[in-house]
Amino acid sequence: MDLNSAGRVMALSSVDSDAPGKKAQGLGRHATRPSTNPAIHHRSRRRDMRITFSHTNIVAQDWKRLATFYTNVFGCTPQPPERDLSGDWLDRLTAIDSVHIQGIHLLLPGFGDTGPTLEIFQYDQQDTHAGKAINTFGFGHIAFAVDDVDACLQKVLNHGGSTVGETVHGDVGGLGAIHLVYAKDPEGNIIEIQKWQD
Repeated sequence: MDLNSAGRVMALSSVDSDAPGKKAQGLGRHATRPSTNPAIHHRSRRRDMRITFSHTNIVAQDWKRLATFYTNVFGCTPQPPERDLSGDWLDRLTAIDSVHIQGIHLLLPGFGDTGPTLEIFQYDQQDTHAGKAINTFGFGHIAFAVDDVDACLQKVLNHGGSTVGETVHGDVGGLGAIHLVYAKDPEGNIIEIQKWQD
C-alpha cells in the first residue's frame, strides 16, 4: 500500500502477457510456465490492463527496528519518504477509526531503484496475536536467494532473529538441489533463506 505514491507502479519483473511461459527476469528457477487453460490465453490477449507486483507489507510492532534488521541483514534500501499517515481517507480505507500509520518502504535487493518494495508499517492501534507458524493459513513467508545460506543465517541471529527448523539440503523434482533454512525476523515473521545448487 504505497499510500504516498498513488498510481505509481513498481515492477517486480513483468512477464509479457502475450508470451505464456516467457521467463520472468529475477525469478530464476521459479519462472512462469505455459498455461493450458484457453480462457487464460484469451484474457491475456485482450491486454485489458498492465499488472506488475508492487510490494509486500509487514505490520510491525517497532517499524524502525524491523527496517534496520532487513537493511543490515539482507541489504534492503530505504526508499524515502518515511510514511506518517492519517486522515479520513485512511480511516475509510482501513475501516479503523482515527488510524495512524508510520513506516517506510525498503527496496528489495536485486531489482534496482524501481523494483518491488517491502513495506513496513506500524499502526497506533495494534491487533496482537499469538504469533505465526510456518503452516498458518494466509501469507506464509518471504524468501531471499543468497550466496551463502549459513553466513546469512548467522547474520539473522546476530541481529535479533531466530530459526524455525534446521538448515537442510533438499532436492526439488524437476528443478534441482537446494540449500535452505526457515528463519524469523525479530518480530517473528518467517523468512526463507535459499541457495540453488549449481
